[in-house]
Amino acid sequence: MKFKIGLIWRIIIAIALALGLGYLTLLISEGFAKGFTRVFATFNMIFGGFLNFVVPLIIIGFIAPGIAKLGKGSGKLLGLATLFAYASTIVAGILAYFAATNLLPTYISGLGSKSIESAKEAATSFFDLEMTPLMGVMTALLLAFVLGIGMASIGSKTMLHMFEELNTIIEKVISVIIIPLLPIHIFGIFLNMTYTGEVAKVLSIFIFVFVMIIILHLIMLTLQYTVAGAVSQRNPFRLMKIMAPAYFTAIGTQSSAATIPVTLRQAKQTGASARVTDFTVPLFATIHLSGSTITLVSCSIGVMLMNDVPISFMTYLGFILMLGITMIAAPGVPGGAVVAATGLLASMLGFDESMVALMIALYMAQDSFGTATNVTGDGALAIIVDSFSKEGTSAKLSNQ
Repeated sequence: MKFKIGLIWRIIIAIALALGLGYLTLLISEGFAKGFTRVFATFNMIFGGFLNFVVPLIIIGFIAPGIAKLGKGSGKLLGLATLFAYASTIVAGILAYFAATNLLPTYISGLGSKSIESAKEAATSFFDLEMTPLMGVMTALLLAFVLGIGMASIGSKTMLHMFEELNTIIEKVISVIIIPLLPIHIFGIFLNMTYTGEVAKVLSIFIFVFVMIIILHLIMLTLQYTVAGAVSQRNPFRLMKIMAPAYFTAIGTQSSAATIPVTLRQAKQTGASARVTDFTVPLFATIHLSGSTITLVSCSIGVMLMNDVPISFMTYLGFILMLGITMIAAPGVPGGAVVAATGLLASMLGFDESMVALMIALYMAQDSFGTATNVTGDGALAIIVDSFSKEGTSAKLSNQ
């Protein structure tokens, strides 16, 4: 039996090794430590450039066919499901914004931009390699929307098949190249911060943000099931208990798509009709990402505060609104949401490569909990859609 180390553990090991080897090389000599760090700074330069190159392709490859497929639904049911999924994602993002902007500044106060800036100054790559993306992020988004809506409106099969194949290719790039190399990328960033002496402060922030995010996930699930319980006249806490197996399954799989069978089974046990759950649960697995949105917003605010970057609600509101669309059909691999969001982080929030790397590290440390929140929330939304659809209304009348 082949033993496989999960991505979260690989990232934890990478951070631990960065601390250990960073301090060990410093004990040998500062010159040796700097040379060793520059090796991984060079890797990070190459990896970061490749990631920037792939981002527009990720946006087109996942958003265009995702939007096109939304046109293949059963009218009102599709509209209700999409509306509630998007609304839930936006509410989650706004909740995370106000929580993070009120809790994190006091805790992070005093760190300033020293950790990130000093890391960039301490280790430069041995050479520069330019990888120019085929187009900008906003251009890719606009093109994806135009193509996706166009394919849906004309019922295109040929183009949809082509973009589905592009989707498969890009997903291979993410799962075979980007995700496996992420721990090395994170290793290089933390090795750099170990060299500059700021890693302890950054790790303390990681822990605080992690705890805050888990609490926000639980609050969001409580809100979702309170609404679901109210519209279906069922006990919200009993509904959450029924969906618990989906939550714990997602923690292990780190994939909404891989958890669909369990989510579907548990959603039917809540009393929602089979017609609604069979349609909405697979759909929600690709368009409803309330847990991931909480994580992305909270982590990005943490990184911005560490860099003394100004934060405004209107800027973040635009980011949250775009995030809800950009993550449509995000790849069903661990970390897919943050990879899909890197373009928005750079174009709308001004993230540089070091900030993106820290963002990825923060996000990946709790990716499984965000995914678990996504799929558990899918059950609540299925109940809400069922209650608002004709099928749900007739089912309630027959029960009475």
